[in-house]
Amino acid sequence: MKTFPSIFNDVIGPVMRGPSSSHCAAALRIGRICRDLMNNHIEEVYIEFDPNGSLATTHSGQGSDMGLFGGLLGWEADDERLKDYEMHINNAGIKIKIDIHPIGATHPNTYKITLKNKTETHQVIGLSTGGGMIEIIEIDQSPVSLMGDFNLTLIYSDSAPDFMESVSKMNLGEVSLHSGAHKFILVQSNASQQQQLLEQVNTLQTPTKIRTLDPVLPIKSRKNLSVPFITVEQLLEYNKDKNMNLWELAADYESQRGNITKEEVIEKMGRIVDIMENSIHLGLKGTHYKDRILGSQSLNFKKNKEEKMRLKPVNDKIVVKPIEKLIPGDVLNNSIMFTSSMMEIKSSMGVIVAAPTAGSCGALPGTIIGTATTLGLSREQMVQAMLAAGLIGVFITAHATFSAEVGGCMGECGSASGMAAAGVVVLKNGSLSQSLAAASMALQSSLGLICDTVADRVEAPCLNRNVMASSTAISCANMALSDYDQVIPLDEVIETMKRVGDAIPHTLRCTGLGGLAITKTAKKIEAALQGNKSTSYKSC
Repeated sequence: MKTFPSIFNDVIGPVMRGPSSSHCAAALRIGRICRDLMNNHIEEVYIEFDPNGSLATTHSGQGSDMGLFGGLLGWEADDERLKDYEMHINNAGIKIKIDIHPIGATHPNTYKITLKNKTETHQVIGLSTGGGMIEIIEIDQSPVSLMGDFNLTLIYSDSAPDFMESVSKMNLGEVSLHSGAHKFILVQSNASQQQQLLEQVNTLQTPTKIRTLDPVLPIKSRKNLSVPFITVEQLLEYNKDKNMNLWELAADYESQRGNITKEEVIEKMGRIVDIMENSIHLGLKGTHYKDRILGSQSLNFKKNKEEKMRLKPVNDKIVVKPIEKLIPGDVLNNSIMFTSSMMEIKSSMGVIVAAPTAGSCGALPGTIIGTATTLGLSREQMVQAMLAAGLIGVFITAHATFSAEVGGCMGECGSASGMAAAGVVVLKNGSLSQSLAAASMALQSSLGLICDTVADRVEAPCLNRNVMASSTAISCANMALSDYDQVIPLDEVIETMKRVGDAIPHTLRCTGLGGLAITKTAKKIEAALQGNKSTSYKSC
């Protein structure tokens, strides 16, 4: 764990377009950092992927190219131009070359990027670590560890070692000296400190150049960052004399993590819930997108759910009754419909919230909003439930993973299910222990779930698994509310997730090299989609 997770950085977010947060949003964030490093002036980009990683087979279909190029162009993750990224990168005159060959990558989502213009060349190695999160591990052949949550200043100079001490004495951030292809001083600070730094550096020996890299995460980090707890065991100890609900503990955690008020935490989650609701309602109007496998499945579900028949009794009074084509259960059926709708918005390049990932973006909001809507609960209660879910996600990402490339679909839909289960308990005013038990049982039910997306489109079997995650969450919430015994505490289940994820074969972790992805039908679908796609840009 490089830093303490934030609910809004690592778990609920980013607000984005595209099929995959670990491909689209993360790649875009890496691209934004690359753009800043080049002072917004890029002429050539050379991208290298390792054949043993996930990106070698998925970078085009799951949107890594789209996200990275959007970042190089300076866009946000929800920019409506992303679907036409190839045209825009060509219009910008940026030459792109992608090679797939051994680069010694130790992480499946490794980007090795060389950037050039007429006057300078820089190299960046970045990782997509799951749910849109990143880590820059190398700049100009010098090791670093940067998550995009600080204002960064790079002071380039052959004389950098000579004025390193002077920069350190300014006490305007964390300072480190680097020497690889170029010598530079790296300063991690906040925005106001960065401005002071830039003013004071001018009083020193003139550097070769200075680059400022803006944060790409919504919640910033700071020096000596601390949180009140980072495991369930610590949470329970912290709460001994406080008697707080799970959502209150979530607000407390995020307030201390982000150095913002609890009111700001609640307000920020409220805006996210509003985006989720809007996406669901748009999805239920129908979605259209050429490069996809499935149409609007949720519309069929809605039709069957609402279909009625007219009867004419003996007294001539017309009576309308439901046909009930579906198995009754309003909470479950609304959650299925809402989950499906959100997934369809994602697959049609609409705006979604990765929660905790784009590939699993339907399960959590579909369950929470579907349950709350059916029960006539308030927006405030939805926000509280989503905060509670977010805190469960903090524990997962701190000690396991959301990344399908690392932990299979267990990390995505499994995590979403555990988070949603805890949130539903909060909606029903259950206890803290019941919320934790619900999350534990839901996660136990997803251990070993593989990731084998058909034709690289994050639709099948992803939709089915999001619906399964929602259904499991509702079931486990009811079990917990009935005081079923979780048996294995949540901390231990999360530890097990990590071990199981490590044991899942590479071919079953979002590579398209195993499971349903290599069936005869899947290959036919893949060929058809590739045949329909016509672009002026050749990926590799």
